[in-house]
Amino acid sequence: MTAQPLVSIIINNYNYGRFLPTAIDSVLNQTYSSLEVIVVDDGSTDNSQEIIRNYGNKIVAVLKENGDHASTFNAGFSASQGEIVCCLDADDRFLPEKITQIVDIFNSHPEISWCFHPLKLVSPETEAVLGITRSFPQLNEDISTLCDFRSQLRKGKLSFYAPSTSALCFRRSLLKQILPMPEILKQAADRYLTYSSLFLSPGFFLNQELTIQGIHHSNDGTLRQGQKFRQRKARNQLAAAYWLRSKFPELAKLTNRLFARGFSYYLFNGVQETEERELIDSYHKSVALSERLTIIFMAIYHSRPWKKNQLYKEVTKAKS
Repeated sequence: MTAQPLVSIIINNYNYGRFLPTAIDSVLNQTYSSLEVIVVDDGSTDNSQEIIRNYGNKIVAVLKENGDHASTFNAGFSASQGEIVCCLDADDRFLPEKITQIVDIFNSHPEISWCFHPLKLVSPETEAVLGITRSFPQLNEDISTLCDFRSQLRKGKLSFYAPSTSALCFRRSLLKQILPMPEILKQAADRYLTYSSLFLSPGFFLNQELTIQGIHHSNDGTLRQGQKFRQRKARNQLAAAYWLRSKFPELAKLTNRLFARGFSYYLFNGVQETEERELIDSYHKSVALSERLTIIFMAIYHSRPWKKNQLYKEVTKAKS
């Protein structure tokens, strides 16, 4: 990698016109100059595309039909050229020195292919700090450190919680092994991307809050609660587990755990959606009976309260 590599920042946007200028400007105002800004609009119906056009040749505009999160990763990466690629949701913003620090890490550690960091959670309306994301929950505090989780992942374990989209930075050579990703992943895209990265390469966790994540009523995930959120989270776990296992069979122990967590929701709430039912059926058919039984017991464990009748039904079905 050159000392001053081109860095691509991919901003994904859907109907976040009220936040988008702040996100774009936070990239254009970086202390690092060798960069390109790619804004992928996922078929917005607000004023987002007008805002994008007003930036002219300061950015690379990718205007596409609505296809959800996975499709924006694919489209943005296809339009990029940088040796390093960083991601940014349109309702978040980078601190001015972020890219300079990320490039320094990659230059200092040629053996790594990813660099992640914490996010500061802030209300866009009040600028109140609502929290900081944690990646090493077993420690009292996060530390900056080289990371290699490949052996852990093969054993179905992981002592690290990867942050969400706006804290993810990669070498292009790594993303070429992962993208394009299946667009059925939708909102599970960042989980697919992070698990794949942790499995394929060592990396670095930089314990500095280099991105402000906006927490507002339209957020899809962070700090959200309720039935709708739990269902979406379960669906994302099913999709990520299915496609990770398809691409990386060595991750079977991990994907079984991930699938069980998602399956636990549908086990007791029923599956009305055809897509989710097909994911569940396809995953079950792809594993041996012993694995199916293990998944069912793990799903029961992750559910509250314990429901013996449902357990009996699922075990009976698995054996048939």
